[in-house]
Amino acid sequence: MLPYLRFTPRLPRIPLGMPAWVRHQPRATAAIAAIIITFGGSAAAIVLEAGVRARLDGAVYRAPTRYFARPVVFYPGMRLDPDEVEQTLQRLGYRRTRRRSVEIGEYRIGSRELVIGRRAFRHYDRFDPGGIATVRLGWNERVSDAYDEDGRRVRYVALEPEQLGTSHGAAEEDRIPIPLRDAPEDLIDAILSIEDRHFFEHDGLDLRRVAGAMLANLRARRVVQGASTITQQLAKNLFLSSRRSPVRKVREMAMAIWLEDRYTKEQILEAYLNQVYLGQDGGLAIHGVGRAAQHYFAKDVSRLDLHEAALLAGIIRGPSLYAPFRNPQTATRRRDLVLRAMLERGVITNGEYEEALDQPLDLRERPPSVRRGRYFLDYVAGQLPANPGLAVFTTLDMGLQRQAEEALEQGLARLERDYPQLVGDGTPVQAALVALNPRTGEILAMVGGRDYGQSQFNRAVNAQRQPGSAFKPIVALAALAWPKGDRRHEDPAFNLASVLRDEPLSVETPAGVWQPVNYDGRFRGPITLRDALERSLNVPFARLGMAVGPEKIVETAHRLGIEGWLNAVPSLALGASEVTPLELTRAYGVLAAGGFRADLHTTLGVLDTEGNVLDQMELTGEQVYTPAETYLVTSALRGAVERGTGRALRAMGYRGAVAAKSGTSSNFRDGWFVGYTPTLAVGVWVGFDDGRGLGVPGSRVALPIFARFLAGVSRTYREEEFEYPSGLEVVEVNRETGLRAGPGCRGERELFLPGTAPRESCGYWSSRRFNSSRSYESIRRLLRDLSRRRGQQRE
Repeated sequence: MLPYLRFTPRLPRIPLGMPAWVRHQPRATAAIAAIIITFGGSAAAIVLEAGVRARLDGAVYRAPTRYFARPVVFYPGMRLDPDEVEQTLQRLGYRRTRRRSVEIGEYRIGSRELVIGRRAFRHYDRFDPGGIATVRLGWNERVSDAYDEDGRRVRYVALEPEQLGTSHGAAEEDRIPIPLRDAPEDLIDAILSIEDRHFFEHDGLDLRRVAGAMLANLRARRVVQGASTITQQLAKNLFLSSRRSPVRKVREMAMAIWLEDRYTKEQILEAYLNQVYLGQDGGLAIHGVGRAAQHYFAKDVSRLDLHEAALLAGIIRGPSLYAPFRNPQTATRRRDLVLRAMLERGVITNGEYEEALDQPLDLRERPPSVRRGRYFLDYVAGQLPANPGLAVFTTLDMGLQRQAEEALEQGLARLERDYPQLVGDGTPVQAALVALNPRTGEILAMVGGRDYGQSQFNRAVNAQRQPGSAFKPIVALAALAWPKGDRRHEDPAFNLASVLRDEPLSVETPAGVWQPVNYDGRFRGPITLRDALERSLNVPFARLGMAVGPEKIVETAHRLGIEGWLNAVPSLALGASEVTPLELTRAYGVLAAGGFRADLHTTLGVLDTEGNVLDQMELTGEQVYTPAETYLVTSALRGAVERGTGRALRAMGYRGAVAAKSGTSSNFRDGWFVGYTPTLAVGVWVGFDDGRGLGVPGSRVALPIFARFLAGVSRTYREEEFEYPSGLEVVEVNRETGLRAGPGCRGERELFLPGTAPRESCGYWSSRRFNSSRSYESIRRLLRDLSRRRGQQRE
């Protein structure tokens, strides 16, 4: 049976003067049915009836699976960006008003108050009726309180979720099924008045209307009037092709009679309301009044006014001819014709008629032509079973998604403008961006390429590329963390002050001699692990990787959530193995979350066609490193932004707390910039699909996209500071020697795991270093300092 025939609705308003006994009584249609069977042959009739039964009883049509972005929820304490809120409301089709009284579908925004006429949201029988809500703003753009339309304080105010798209299978149809009880009486009366005013009197065929139509068509010598009943239209839409022929008309009549014999008027009307074609939304055919009410008026069908109901009823005859967005004048005339038919039929008063005539079409703002989040939509759809009719509430934040797509688009345009050599060699330069909540694993934004229409390959998820120096934080964590993450075994062999040698290096490998070099070809001698990471020096990290061991680096990467195969060779320390942008961003997210590896999530919840919750997100994951261990790497990556290869991020204007690292693979094939704030982990990749070199490092190709995105979301996704974990020690160390600072040996503050700070001082009295030139230099510095202090005292 059809999904829409399962409901037990209230009866629609019966037209005036129609007695109840007129329904389901034998009429002349029985004779017509006998003629049809005789004309078509008994065997054909049996086949026909069997086909109708199979289609109806086998769920002829179902609603598509519908995907939504995460709902916008206002709650006390949240940071609110008024500009972003207004853009969200406008995308959802809300209209701004300055009136004190806010209606459904409107909003008023001020410096300290946001009032929203929340629209209803429906998924089958799951129904949020909406209503007027007030959000009060306190200091620093944070929500202080929220109230419903009765003035009662509520925990939160939620808008209806923004639809990302649908999964349709073979049929590109979009519908929101509704039970008959939710269709307003004005809509039912409008449809019956213009399409089939004798619906409750006939048994599938309206013989009086057929005779009248034949006479009108003969007089005009062309088809000017139709006589199909609602039951015939339902039969035609469900079972027959659009090609007109006498045989098809006969089949349509037979099916209508059969439907009337097997189903009640209410069941037929409900199926019709959910099946009737009412226009196009891009490439999707709009079927049913539930979806049409949203498309044309941004309303739930139960909230339609009289003039809106009349317009929907009028569109049925010719959705293209009477398309309100394209032909508003023609649509208005058709609406007025429906209203006149309702008046003549006596279902509305003269006052209601006059008032409805004076109303404008009052359509919603045209839906945006740009569909966002299409790569993400494909990714989510590929993870779910192919069950029709689901409502999938995803983790995608449409505000962040818009910023991500715009940042990538503008960043690539700037890149091609500044580096014209990247344009015109076949395939265009591509990019990918992914953003996630590091503590929950929710994917908040995803862009898999520069143009979904040109290429549906999702580079954020499926592109395996070398991360280059963006892999170095993983190597650093492998060196700095306690073995197996448990302090009881032994102290790590390295700390941030450990001195590494930046000197020429040659390593024999099965593939030949490997000789890593720094990006500028220079060597700097002894350098601390912190400085080597902040300045992204290859040779010291190659030595560090060999000391730690490639196997341990592979283990660390897997613990951080990188699932792909990694080659345990010396060059792994410099990012020679391939990862995806999503994998690497997730690994950085573990650093942001203090060592907690959250499981990735793309959905908040899934509802089936009955409104039952099939799946609901739960916070799952594992504490794979301690907060103190990961904070050491965070501290160095913050230094990379302040002093190292990521300092251009500050030059581009971002001032919030951030830890990040650039990356460039061999021959400049891939440019990366990956980082995190306390609440957001973001990864950006730039490169060519065919592996051609960019000729430009990641700090120039990927960092600007990262900076644009972060600046665009900083008002809502920003905290004052990273959380400082307990258990760390702060010791002043000399950055040239890696030893404790002392008299004659200046130092800077450095972080250490408990018990791992250097014990020896680099002061001039150190017998171990007294005979070295470095110690003599320490003495000379001490004497200069003493002389300078004496001079200051004399002054």
